[in-house]
Amino acid sequence: MARKFLYIIAILIVLAIAALFALRMFSTELSRVAFVPTTEFTPEPAMAQNAYADPKMWLARPDLGNNPALWAPPGVAPVADGEVATFFIHPTSYLGKERWNAALDDAETNGRASLFLRGQASAFNGVGAVWAPRYRQATFGAFLTSEESANQALALAYRDVSAAFDQFLEEVGDRPIVLAGHSQGGLHLTRLLAERVANTPLAERVVAAYVVGWPVSETADLPALGLAECRTEDQANCIASWQSFGEPADPSLIYENFDGTTGYAGTPRANTQLICTNPLTGRADDAAPAEANLGGQKPSDDLTSAEIVPGLAPARCDNRGLLLIGEGPEMGPYVLPGNNYHVYDYSLFWSNIRADVARRVAAFGAR
Repeated sequence: MARKFLYIIAILIVLAIAALFALRMFSTELSRVAFVPTTEFTPEPAMAQNAYADPKMWLARPDLGNNPALWAPPGVAPVADGEVATFFIHPTSYLGKERWNAALDDAETNGRASLFLRGQASAFNGVGAVWAPRYRQATFGAFLTSEESANQALALAYRDVSAAFDQFLEEVGDRPIVLAGHSQGGLHLTRLLAERVANTPLAERVVAAYVVGWPVSETADLPALGLAECRTEDQANCIASWQSFGEPADPSLIYENFDGTTGYAGTPRANTQLICTNPLTGRADDAAPAEANLGGQKPSDDLTSAEIVPGLAPARCDNRGLLLIGEGPEMGPYVLPGNNYHVYDYSLFWSNIRADVARRVAAFGAR
């Protein structure tokens, strides 16, 4: 199991980071040549009704064998099912430029997505079952261009996520739910909150939403997402979000794109404050030393094993809402330019996230 986990670090990181790394190593134009599809977006039909009733449409759910979301280090017991269910939207695992959206039966892409679940979604398996759908995710190149095809590709991916969410809700009944995602998954989660959760009775069932690795504006997004920001560690029914950077941090790649867009609340995102939940404490706009880190996932030098390392990194929210981790631990050669620890947003704080969601479940039940 440990060897399988390390493939998260070795393969996934190469996959998810290679494209991002090119943004600094080469010009933006060369990056587009490398990753943006040269064909126009081809519309694809919506999912058949009840498509997600088929277990094969899921990467993780409680009745699947070899469920990647059940990964846990020695001595930590996952919960295969329970009174709380988590809906997890995985990040981009498709870098192809032959098409704008991944095929559902792309074994390589699905395999990489499963590796993400071992390293990320596993943080939620202490409170109940984790459900993670396959979806026709937009290719990485969709984030490198303003072409309308990119917007159409992301919209197609979101339609799949929304259809899977319908089936998830049917399967889990009236249980409390946790919503979580990373990167592209975080983007789709914000839209899911705005369109499917906000101003509906469903909002009252959300223990917490973890929008990780995707910026959320306190003024341009949050008012339209239907949940408050997680301000304290024992707060439920709220949104947590962070983006991890070593110091000195250079977040220009994020801000260059984010600041040119309009938020879900209909106002510009430029120069607005971002939600920053410190995963070490569960509190907003907070700071904590490395001693508060219960344990992050760290690979061995030869990438043949992984261990949970207490005190792996400190964390503090800066004046706009980035999560800064000091110089940052040595995690191998895959930290992004600008000291961006994007790939490690979950693994740096894995044990604390696990404790955080358990604490919020308890607070939810005590309301």
